[in-house]
Amino acid sequence: MSDSHTYKKIEIIGSSPKSIEDAIKNALAECNKTLHNLEWFEVVDTRGHIVNGEVAHYQVTLKIGMLIQSDH
Repeated sequence: MSDSHTYKKIEIIGSSPKSIEDAIKNALAECNKTLHNLEWFEVVDTRGHIVNGEVAHYQVTLKIGMLIQSDH
């Protein structure tokens, strides 16, 4: 067994009408349904949708790192 690890990184966008934190949680929850070995995330972009001068939706772009595991 090796002490080094290899990761794959994907980019996703989460959204929420409530908050940036909720957008992050929503994105991670959806990814966790079909992806395995999620290890970390980084927020690379934050933006929102405005309706009538108020925030209608928060959008957060995340890069998610997944540990690649071999069968050995």
